[in-house]
Amino acid sequence: MTQVEELARFVEGASYEDLSQEAVRELKVRILDALGCAIGALDGEPVRKIRAEIEEFGGNPLATMIGGGRTAPDRAAFYNGALVRYLDYNDSFLAPGETCHPSDNLGAVLAAAEYAGRTGRDLLVALAVAYQVQCRLSEVAPVRAKGFDHTTQGAYAAAAGVAKALGLDAKRIANAVAISGTANNALRVTRTGALSNWKGLAYPNTGFMAAHAAFLAARGITGPPEVFEGNKGFMDAIAGRFDAGWADQDLELVRRTIVKRYNAEIHSQSALEGILELREEHGIDAGDVESVELETFDVAYNIIGGGEEGEKKTVRTKEEADHSLPYLLAVALLDGEVYPAQYRPERIVAKDVQDLLKRVEVRPADDLSARFPGEMPARLRVRLRGGKVFEKEKSDYEGFFTRPISWERAQEKFERLAEPHADSRLREEISEAVRRLEDVEVGELAKLLARTGKL
Repeated sequence: MTQVEELARFVEGASYEDLSQEAVRELKVRILDALGCAIGALDGEPVRKIRAEIEEFGGNPLATMIGGGRTAPDRAAFYNGALVRYLDYNDSFLAPGETCHPSDNLGAVLAAAEYAGRTGRDLLVALAVAYQVQCRLSEVAPVRAKGFDHTTQGAYAAAAGVAKALGLDAKRIANAVAISGTANNALRVTRTGALSNWKGLAYPNTGFMAAHAAFLAARGITGPPEVFEGNKGFMDAIAGRFDAGWADQDLELVRRTIVKRYNAEIHSQSALEGILELREEHGIDAGDVESVELETFDVAYNIIGGGEEGEKKTVRTKEEADHSLPYLLAVALLDGEVYPAQYRPERIVAKDVQDLLKRVEVRPADDLSARFPGEMPARLRVRLRGGKVFEKEKSDYEGFFTRPISWERAQEKFERLAEPHADSRLREEISEAVRRLEDVEVGELAKLLARTGKL
């Protein structure tokens, strides 16, 4: 068998009984978390533009769009995926050479599961498959250092999850994954230099294309059977040789994914928890701050600290702000939180935050880099005018896999994000549907999501 055929066998054989109780719990937390992110993004400008395009172009109304309306399943995958991703507040998985956001797969898997008339159990299994494939490939086949985006591995994961939701057999699953993986090798420039709307839309587009590939495969369209190991395949052209061990995979990697406490790029989370703790513990007034120094691990420095992916003190847009440690630490000190409000255009350009971010210095530290990804270490020093210095070191944060959030904390985040677009009764109904997802039809959940955005 080729590697994609081995992967397809794993996907075909996956069942609800393979999920531990802990994995089911964590999947539900992440679904609720992702839906909160999606509902909270309903008034996002890029999302409104995507919806306008879908409304103009149409699409057979076979799948629900969050916020109301129906369209073709692949377009629903794109739109709902864009909602999940736009705030940059959904979950992550950390591997030594790669970081990904596995709940990015929810938009595509949800659309396929609704189209196919699946149960909540089916949705859980299909999403667990997508998590497992994406996280495993991030571990054994990182591509960031080669100049490719993490959506490259996502093309395999989203196609596997959609194919599972559609109930395809192993042969068609292999073709779906092969088509999607061959066609969707994305460049890392998406997240370097001056950041654009595409930072939040790259994975939704991958979900759209993966759904398209799976529907083609369902009708018998074939893909390259040696997509992984073949001549000029994924290994040869990009990743190098690896063995993912598909025959030995379970559905438990979701338990090592992490949930964001703050609305900011994932590698900032422990530093933000630390700076906010210092602010509260010492009653720091941001106006008294002379400088902020952060030592962090090399991945955080390179992506959001001013390292190899570009300087981070030129901040003009939401996309640049949520990927800038100087901005994030400055706005946290000033506002006492990092939430969607901190990315309003007028907040980003305000003089207080623009002045303070210039006094934030970020450096990599070898000892902290050696502790990643088992920890998310950060070492902070805040100097005040007058000479006082406050310091704090963090190894993780609430939401990291060493300190997983409770269902109740997940509900709190969901409530706050969804409140502007869903009344209390609807929020309770959605939360309860996710909590008892094993007993819910996907179409029932979709109907609840269609009612959001109508306050």
